[in-house]
Amino acid sequence: MKTGVVDRVAHYRDLYWERGEPGRETPTDLAAVLYRLWLAGLLLKLLGSSWDVAWHFKWLRDELAPPHMINTLGTALVVGLTLFHTYTGYGADRKALRLMQWGTGVFLIALPIDLINHRVNGLDITSWSGSHALLYLGTAIMLAGAIRGWRQHYPADRWRVPGLAALWFFFLENAWFPNQHQEYGVLEIASWDRGDPYAEPILLQFAADQIGRPVDRQSVVQFSLPIADWVYPVWGLVAAALVLVLARRTLDRRWAATAVAGGYVAYRCLIWPLLAGADFPLSAVPLFLLLIGLAVDAAHLGRLPAPLAAVVGAAAVTGLGYGGIWAQQSVDAAPPISYPSAVAAFLVLAVLWLAVDRLVVRRTPRETLVAA
Repeated sequence: MKTGVVDRVAHYRDLYWERGEPGRETPTDLAAVLYRLWLAGLLLKLLGSSWDVAWHFKWLRDELAPPHMINTLGTALVVGLTLFHTYTGYGADRKALRLMQWGTGVFLIALPIDLINHRVNGLDITSWSGSHALLYLGTAIMLAGAIRGWRQHYPADRWRVPGLAALWFFFLENAWFPNQHQEYGVLEIASWDRGDPYAEPILLQFAADQIGRPVDRQSVVQFSLPIADWVYPVWGLVAAALVLVLARRTLDRRWAATAVAGGYVAYRCLIWPLLAGADFPLSAVPLFLLLIGLAVDAAHLGRLPAPLAAVVGAAAVTGLGYGGIWAQQSVDAAPPISYPSAVAAFLVLAVLWLAVDRLVVRRTPRETLVAA
């Protein structure tokens, strides 16, 4: 009997499409299928959004652009999964389900807001706009629900730990995503300076018209790096470190944070030649994130009291992060940063790291993940 994706979906629909309460006992084969589909949907969203950043540094915005369509396919799959969890109660307890619902709800509300924003304000290429922030927030909330659901329901087979690591990879990518504006922007300026700009003339003219200037270096700088220099390191290091701390705690593996950070860096290195081969703009790759992963893992190796570990870990992340950015600027390319902002990055990270220890980790019973 011939079976395919459609046949399997129909099979599971016929077996399990029935009304139920959240947290009901879920067959292991159903849980595995549901959460593998979550990974597939999130992968489509990742590929679409990665291409989308490069696209917007080359062309004017187009709602029907290929990267938008790929992202939409991933979003549709995630929405469909959330509806399945909601109706049947399979694969998610009440808290995980609420996170999935709120996350997809915020994301779907943000989409028309973002379209209206572009219609009113024009280009709005910056990743730091309010409508884009709602998209990141919605994705983060739904990912939190998927992570909770995975930990509770995914069977103890060989994919349990790698799949959870993949979800944390997606979480890290979502948190880091707005920083890609500066990573693309610094190379956009470099392409202008060497006389071969990445952006098409129509995009450069549109960006210059928005600020009332001719197409010159100043308009290109305004288009490429409109964000204050302190934002890249403070947001990036604090957000990445907190995600990696949580990943290290939930994965409960010695070098889990390094593995998640390394996976993100490897992904960025992989898509770099693919975008280059397709003649799309390139970005600086945050190789220094490997150092952040190492710092987070190292902070978990000792027997230091939680407050001291948070302070030491925050200091290590800040020092290695700012030092790593400086090294990349010297050797290859990285966005400009404000070095005095290191004080703020350290203080904010230390406080939030300690808050994670007290409000999340100590309230959650330790769960040991078993890989088959």
